[in-house]
Amino acid sequence: MDFELGEQQTMVRDMVREFARERLAPGAAARDESGQFPADIFRELGELGLLGMLVEERYGGAGMDALTYALAIEELARGDASVAVGVSVTNSVCQWPISRFGSEKLKERVLPPLARGEVLGGIMLTEPQAGSDLASLRTTYRRDGDGYRLNGSKAWITNAGVGRFFVALATRDLAEGARGISAFVLDAEQPGVVVHPPERKMGLRSSRTCMVTLEEARVEADGLLGEEGRGMQVALATLDHSRLGIAAQSLGVAQAAMDEALRYCKEREQFGRPLIDHQAVGFRLADMNTELEAARWLTYRAAWLSERGGRYTRTSAEAKLLASETANRIVAAAVQLHGGYGYSREYTVERLYRDARVLTIYEGTSEVQRMVLARLLKELDSTAPA
Repeated sequence: MDFELGEQQTMVRDMVREFARERLAPGAAARDESGQFPADIFRELGELGLLGMLVEERYGGAGMDALTYALAIEELARGDASVAVGVSVTNSVCQWPISRFGSEKLKERVLPPLARGEVLGGIMLTEPQAGSDLASLRTTYRRDGDGYRLNGSKAWITNAGVGRFFVALATRDLAEGARGISAFVLDAEQPGVVVHPPERKMGLRSSRTCMVTLEEARVEADGLLGEEGRGMQVALATLDHSRLGIAAQSLGVAQAAMDEALRYCKEREQFGRPLIDHQAVGFRLADMNTELEAARWLTYRAAWLSERGGRYTRTSAEAKLLASETANRIVAAAVQLHGGYGYSREYTVERLYRDARVLTIYEGTSEVQRMVLARLLKELDSTAPA
């Protein structure tokens, strides 16, 4: 096994790390306070090639592998998780399924502006009554000439109001369940796409998240991803991949909390010596760092496996589950180590605590990951390598 990053991977990681340290981290608290979407930062991210990481170069993308993408998302989240989630969404749940399932005509039409960062993207999957249970979604579609019309409501849509192209899931007949679901690429800059006011969230406050109503929203003929009735397969494949981004975000948030905890425990003195020199504190920091490293290498392995052409559902779910749960434990511990200061907005760990909470919820809750893993364990050949 070779655990060394390649030259290109190291270069991208270091470049994004510097950008996150110099451009994202200094203004993260102010953006959290205002809740304003940082359009200027996203323009810079586009210029750096970070808004089309997974798209082939012939469509204007950077053509990065999944591990390089995960490294970039981790570093962005270390600087500001609100920015990282917007970058992850436009790359992973929008551009990746278009690249994988879209027609050549669709790719040529929508990927270049997305990959160059001229527009952002997202996915319209969750609904007010359908989250983990995708088969129960109620947004419908019907044929209209050579295209389609979509009607329904979508909830918790990241990049809504600031993005243009969205992968949208809809059913042709509620009675068909999963067999009736198809996946489309919807242009949100049209009449019939109503974006509601941003949600007032606990964390990730400068990431735009809205409810969206579709009223006879038009999808062009080439906007169908894959075949009709195969939308569930598109969604599940996309979620397998997008969990890598959530796991990477979790690593970045956890690392930021680890950085803050170490800094504070080295500087803060109690009973005549730095906190880190007290055994209970030192041991806790050691456990935090060990858990973080374990989550990091499972995430990197999942990203590596995703490029090998085989099934990586299990490892992706494991990485998302472990990384997101680990991030929440590490951030909570960092707040505790700060004592009363950890409860103050003057300290970074307070924001990290709020940002981390959603990591075990979106892109499939921890409970859903365990359901997926339990099902796969039933199918597992105990004599086969993991």
